[in-house]
Amino acid sequence: MSLYPTLEDMKVDKMAQAQERQNPVNPSGSDTLAVGYPAGYVAAPTYSPATTERHDHIVTLYPDLSNDYMGLDISSAAVQHHEWAVVPAPSQTMAAVQPTSGPITSQRGMVGYKRAEVRQGIRELILCKGSDGKVGLRLHSINKGIFVGLVQRGSPASLAGVRFGDQILSIDDTIVAGFSKDKAMDQLRKANPQRIAVTVRDRPFERTITLQKDSAGNVGFMYRKGEVTGLIKDSSAARNGMLIDHHLIEVDGQNVVGVDDSEIKRILNACPATITVTIMPNYVYEHMIKQMSSGLLKKMDHSIPEV
Repeated sequence: MSLYPTLEDMKVDKMAQAQERQNPVNPSGSDTLAVGYPAGYVAAPTYSPATTERHDHIVTLYPDLSNDYMGLDISSAAVQHHEWAVVPAPSQTMAAVQPTSGPITSQRGMVGYKRAEVRQGIRELILCKGSDGKVGLRLHSINKGIFVGLVQRGSPASLAGVRFGDQILSIDDTIVAGFSKDKAMDQLRKANPQRIAVTVRDRPFERTITLQKDSAGNVGFMYRKGEVTGLIKDSSAARNGMLIDHHLIEVDGQNVVGVDDSEIKRILNACPATITVTIMPNYVYEHMIKQMSSGLLKKMDHSIPEV
């Protein structure tokens, strides 16, 4: 089964395949096959394009993909500009199938996708304490788990790759499941300042959604104070599963927690035509930032992760 970055990529690819079936690459009947077909391939019988006659004109059964589809520019020039690659053949193991770029999503757009990726494994990070004796984290307890509610800019935790929403599983081989946030913070305080081994699961309360800008540069959702408050009908946000009552956490992998709406707008405008946003349910977000002032949130690490 092929995976696509966005619904738009899937739709355009399927439409293109349908048109290829309508109009075979090699209708002349010669023995030469199109480049890319495997040895021994037997071409299917050639049929006339499916059409429906109405009065004095002919209407094709498939929409015209020559210029515009769902508000997106998919002309030949635009597609060539994106330098899109074919999604790889499906593997026997679903987990091994990863979406690449598509007819709309460019390789540049996939950079943000990779930055924002929520991996399903567990990783170990080695931290140390800064000159102030701190690692730069605020932790919170949710459902018997310990989660990262703040990563301070330029801190050892930031440099090690800890992100807002990560779940801390252990600190120096001590399992922290069931700990209160105070007990977990105490575990960090008494740890060796030179080496702290922290086991992390990537942001289990967060999910990523990849969107396509339309010809006006919009992706189709409204937000206020970082909270998604509305969706525009037939927009990329509506098509790809964006939800209201969720909070924006990252844009193309860059954390936007504590960032003013005007700055979020600037970041969105600076992104390429394909944007990957990370969201979290409001009720979880409110619990994560509980008892943290807006001034403290502005100290959040907002750097752009390396791919």
